[in-house]
Amino acid sequence: MKYRNIMKHKQMAIAFLAITAFAVGCKPSAEPAGDQDPNATAEQFDKVKQETQEAAQAMKDYAYTQKAEFVAAMQGQLDVINRDLDQLAAKIETSTDAAKAEAKPKLQALREQTAKLTKQLDAAKNATESTWGDIKTGFQKGYSELKDGFNQARQWVSDKIAP
Repeated sequence: MKYRNIMKHKQMAIAFLAITAFAVGCKPSAEPAGDQDPNATAEQFDKVKQETQEAAQAMKDYAYTQKAEFVAAMQGQLDVINRDLDQLAAKIETSTDAAKAEAKPKLQALREQTAKLTKQLDAAKNATESTWGDIKTGFQKGYSELKDGFNQARQWVSDKIAP
């Protein structure tokens, strides 16, 4: 959910920056068009270009500066999944030996995915601006796969083991 909010803020900020750059570039001159100095026009263009580059860099920084919030939110999600995995494991322990044997590899696979995501989250904490996008995308993909696997395991437990 926070990721969608970040994307909405990015889109709004980019639109604002584009409008601002356009408005600055189209600002009416105090001099009539025929008397305008070509060097002044070039300087104005360079100024708009510089402002646009700074705005683009600020947007890139904004996404990168959200790293701490992203890491905290994802750590919270991993904590919830770990707690839920512990509850599933406890429920499985009360089941038959056959159900335990069948559930054990599924549970182990989820624990391994969680450990891998924890490592990815540690990498996200140490990400540089240039690596942030790839690390964030990789983590989100892994988290989505873990969440799907967890939901399948939960469904399996509810189907095989009485509540």
